[in-house]
Amino acid sequence: MVKWVIIVKTNNLEQRSKQVLQECIESIPFVELRGQIGQGNAQDKPYDFMVNIIIKGKSLNLIVEVKNNGEPRNARQAVNQLLRYKKNLSDVYGILIAPYISQQAADICIDAGIGYIDLSGNCYLSFENVFIHKEGKPNLFSASRSLRSLYSPKAERILRVLMINGPKDWKIEELAKEADVSIGLVAKVKKLLLDREWVNTKRIGFSLVKPFNLLQDWASNYKFDRNETYDFYTMLDIPEIEQRLSEESFKSGIEFGLTGFSGAIRLAPMVRYQRAWFYINTDIEQLTNKVDLKPVSSGANVTIMKPYDEGVFYNTQNVDGMPIVSAVQIYLDLMKIRGRGEEAANAVLERVIRKIW
Repeated sequence: MVKWVIIVKTNNLEQRSKQVLQECIESIPFVELRGQIGQGNAQDKPYDFMVNIIIKGKSLNLIVEVKNNGEPRNARQAVNQLLRYKKNLSDVYGILIAPYISQQAADICIDAGIGYIDLSGNCYLSFENVFIHKEGKPNLFSASRSLRSLYSPKAERILRVLMINGPKDWKIEELAKEADVSIGLVAKVKKLLLDREWVNTKRIGFSLVKPFNLLQDWASNYKFDRNETYDFYTMLDIPEIEQRLSEESFKSGIEFGLTGFSGAIRLAPMVRYQRAWFYINTDIEQLTNKVDLKPVSSGANVTIMKPYDEGVFYNTQNVDGMPIVSAVQIYLDLMKIRGRGEEAANAVLERVIRKIW
């Protein structure tokens, strides 16, 4: 089997891309790898590199586009580039290679007849008599920095504003003011959402167009344990303790909001619950001393949380005289609460959040 000799100086990503493609091709017993026959990025070669293979005596050129991330927008750009090059050629198959390729990006490739390989070994190749589809391998090159940026506490303020206000065109400055964050952060989050094709840009701004893709991904990456959580027990009925805590918070001027099942029951009554859930943005002892709550390590029926960021209170509303956080925040919290939390979250999604959109 011929091994590649790489003479052209390339970056590490391109070198690694060539290695994974070589390993993939060499695993096919009836395919002969002839080697690298062309370097891309010339005016007439929009691809990054080309490799020639022989399948049962027939020559085929693999043209490869390398991207530093495999989010949908980058994948669509790569696919369009490869299709343009293939248009006037025969015996050519296009492949996208990136460290990580999202499921949506993979679908874009497959629908266009383009192959893909990520650096963890997941791939889809379909040409001539070859069909290879590997998925489910642990992602070793996830855009973790991107995820940290998109779901950081301040960035989540932006996401709440976008989700809660429904279809709306936003200017960066307007959104920064509404979310109480910097213009630079809004621009950064906008780019991350564009990469995933969850927003559309317009002359007057941009708008969220795939809210439920965002919400699902956000829920998967939401870190509920960032809140400071305190568990208590009370002999009072759950509705009574909810009422008393609400009254005391109003009297003391404390920022307060029901969440979890306590919030869901007021938006989408569906399941019975045995524990009250609250956010309080103050010294919790200041409030609990005024009501009959006993700190416990097990058997709690009241959970009070000091939020990791005051953004959780965005769009808090009064329902039946009690403040509840937004339906979006309730949904996120419920998805992390065991004991029918997901069921209650889906009720809030269907009865409240979907109606916004």
